Amino acid sequence: MELHSDEYFMKQAYKEAQKAYDEGEVPIGAVVVSQNRIIARAYNQTEKLNDTTAHAEMIAITSAAAYLGNKYLKDCILYVTLEPCVMCGGAIQWSQIGKVVYGAEDPKKGFMKYGKDILHPKTKLEFGVLSLQCGAIVQDFFQERRKLKEKINH
Repeated sequence: MELHSDEYFMKQAYKEAQKAYDEGEVPIGAVVVSQNRIIARAYNQTEKLNDTTAHAEMIAITSAAAYLGNKYLKDCILYVTLEPCVMCGGAIQWSQIGKVVYGAEDPKKGFMKYGKDILHPKTKLEFGVLSLQCGAIVQDFFQERRKLKEKINH
């Protein structure tokens, strides 16, 4: 695997998703890349921070903007393991990220349900990178939660 490939950076986002999984958070991870360097890493922390907006993408965007000292991320690429929701799609638009690459689709809550127009017109979009792996960790997480709930209810 090439060092600066989409697969490489998605694997880095996947490592963040694994941290979320290990902490009992919905396992979604994100990294922001600028000039082939990761400048921000994040994972879902909605439970930990008791904040419904603490999605991996939101935290990564905030961190990248702070790192660059600029609210616009035009020359950056956001890698995220699951298709962003509408809220995150809005943040992606406002930050004017140059490109978004996501792994697994989210047909229920993903922004694509509403169309690519949610993103900034100049934002490029790519998806399906490591989609099986990125989708499996989310499925495993929710299967584990359901089994745990069943045990508690019986």
